[in-house]
Amino acid sequence: MQTQTINLSIPKPLLAMINRQAKAEARTKSGLIQEAVRSYLSRQNAWNEIFAYGQKQAKKLGYKPTDVERLVDDYRRKNTLTANCVCYCSPK
Repeated sequence: MQTQTINLSIPKPLLAMINRQAKAEARTKSGLIQEAVRSYLSRQNAWNEIFAYGQKQAKKLGYKPTDVERLVDDYRRKNTLTANCVCYCSPK
């Protein structure tokens, strides 16, 4: 893999954390930062896919952004009531 050197400005406390972690893992700061960036980008991509799916489903079902809070509240209310329901039926 080709690499390119770049300059970054990093606050001193963060750099100290990077140095400690790289030393603890016996790796380079560069390798640690590369992994951190890959991990961050992977998570962001996953969230982007989740939001895109949600938008697609909302459009398919005819929901508008203003409906979301009500739908979430309704779902939580329904599931909270179900989760807290105690059955007093006698065993057979």
